[in-house]
Amino acid sequence: MSSSVSLSTTSTRWDARLWGVLLTVSIVIGLDALDVSMVGVALPAIQADLGLSTNALQWVVSGYVLGYGGLLLLGGRTADLLGRRRVFLVAVAVFALASLLGGLVDDGALLIASRFIKGLAAAFTAPAALSIITTTFQEGPARNKAISIFAVFGASGYSAGLVFSGLLTEVGWRWTFLLPAPIALVALVAAWKLIPSYRAEEGRGYDFPGAVTGAAGSLLLVFGVVEAPEVGWAAPRTLITFAVALALLVTFVVIEKRSRHPLLRLGILRSGPLARANLGGALFFGAYIGFQFVVMLYLQRVLGWSALQTALGFLPAALIVAFGSPRIEPLIDRVGTPRTIFAGVVAHVIGYALFLRIDEHSGYAGSVLPSMILLGIGFTLAFSSLNIQATAGISDDEQGLAGGLLNTSLQVGGAIGLAVVTAVLTANGGREASPAALLTGLTPALSVVTGIAVLGLLVAISGLAARKRPAEEPVVEDDLLALAD
Repeated sequence: MSSSVSLSTTSTRWDARLWGVLLTVSIVIGLDALDVSMVGVALPAIQADLGLSTNALQWVVSGYVLGYGGLLLLGGRTADLLGRRRVFLVAVAVFALASLLGGLVDDGALLIASRFIKGLAAAFTAPAALSIITTTFQEGPARNKAISIFAVFGASGYSAGLVFSGLLTEVGWRWTFLLPAPIALVALVAAWKLIPSYRAEEGRGYDFPGAVTGAAGSLLLVFGVVEAPEVGWAAPRTLITFAVALALLVTFVVIEKRSRHPLLRLGILRSGPLARANLGGALFFGAYIGFQFVVMLYLQRVLGWSALQTALGFLPAALIVAFGSPRIEPLIDRVGTPRTIFAGVVAHVIGYALFLRIDEHSGYAGSVLPSMILLGIGFTLAFSSLNIQATAGISDDEQGLAGGLLNTSLQVGGAIGLAVVTAVLTANGGREASPAALLTGLTPALSVVTGIAVLGLLVAISGLAARKRPAEEPVVEDDLLALAD
């Protein structure tokens, strides 16, 4: 593989070109994250304006998750094989056009279609962006610093999306769709000028059967997860969807074992740090998305807050992430990713547990703010560390694959976490109109969120234990990866 312009560096002192590359891809990953959460507060206004049913309204959110979570693995490998710059540029352009379309349509079906297209585009931009960073900045302090800055945009995007959504919904819900379009266009121009060209190895084959079965299986899996709370987990349609998804994914694994040029080299999964980053990331993000959903219901329907007040309620967490993430790299270098991930997950577990105290008369400062502060601290500590751990020790030609795996885990984990929390909420009367009935459903839902976070804590503890074992040294894992080829 080669680049027309070499930007690779080990130094943490960078010139304007390096900063430009880093900030460009970071802005795009921030837009991806922003779009996941920004539509949430605007949903009631969208429903009233377009006359959507509750099920159709759900798909305004789920359509994005379906495209994003279902195609991330394909997006990551495509970036490795076809060129990170090329894939990044095309996907950002599609993202900008879909944003514009979503803000202009007057039909619910077209709005959902635009959300799916945006999710699909994000599935290609996210792993391409991460792999551009990990192949530009060599492993060690330089890469850790770059990923920490990259992660601040991603982590802040989820929290900032809620704040922007509240502000923009006061003007008009369409602005929550239109805002990303000009930002994406500016990033597209910057990427065209700054990111070096990339050419895949000559003679490298493409695993089309693997791409088809893997993408179809992933899409059906995410589709089943987001549909299950509405139609029922034991409904025939849900069971058939999961059965077909499982069959496709098993077929995908068989194809990958036999393919000369696999879409997913299965040996990469033997990396202990990568496996823990993916499993831990899925649980970490699944708990957070479920908690975010619960908090929005509580603030708006139990305490009677407006959309803008609800958005501002998340502001402390966003500010902590924005301030802390660029400064976390020295701590990661000093203590390692297992310890910072563990500390971040502990902060989230405590934050979720504290929220179990809520009632109909809880005040923000005493009941909500402590959890928001802990969420901000937890995201600052864990999010950058998960990205660093998932790509450490992975060869340059598989950085897109590693990034795609991590982002797939985050999105699928978020979809499953939200689906489980929604199911628990519904089963306990959480869809009733009265604040008291809703609060009755929120308590077990919060318990489930806390339980998911505790599972993530167990994964983090296993990382601490593995760090102390000599057999977990990187050189041994490199040998395992070599044997798996």
